[in-house]
Amino acid sequence: MRKTERHPVKGSNSLWQIYKTVSFLKVSKNTVVILIARYMPFLSVKNWLYRTFLRMEVGKQTAFAFLVVPDIMYPEKISVGSNTIIGYNTTILAHEYLTNEYRLGEVKIGNDVMIGANSTILPGLSIGDGAVVSAGTLVHKDVPAGAFVGGNPMQVIYTKEEMEIRNK
Repeated sequence: MRKTERHPVKGSNSLWQIYKTVSFLKVSKNTVVILIARYMPFLSVKNWLYRTFLRMEVGKQTAFAFLVVPDIMYPEKISVGSNTIIGYNTTILAHEYLTNEYRLGEVKIGNDVMIGANSTILPGLSIGDGAVVSAGTLVHKDVPAGAFVGGNPMQVIYTKEEMEIRNK
């Protein structure tokens, strides 16, 4: 189950009311930083940009591949452990704007995690240490530590114990 805070809105849909929920200047600054970071070839500089300007928690030797998109509106709700790889063109969301409400949730990605290319991570989730998320996965629920998951919708392909047996 995703852990999100629900915020009902009245009148027009919640995205139409976006600047009542988050500052225009914050979104503008975050957009510029994310656009620069998406194309930045130096991983240490990219991580510095995320830590300094977006207030994300990013562990040592974590690699955000080309074109990764962290949440533009609430990147400070994203934490990523050490020695983790976020694959090409992955999107990490900490918000979702719906017709009658918007939701916010922290995203916690552990240490030594591998997230495959073109994955989408929804708000309010945690991905445990040592987990592997296959390419193109919609992560819509928590991922247990050490598990191998994939698909849309995401399913556990191998548990940590099954992965240990396979890797012997």
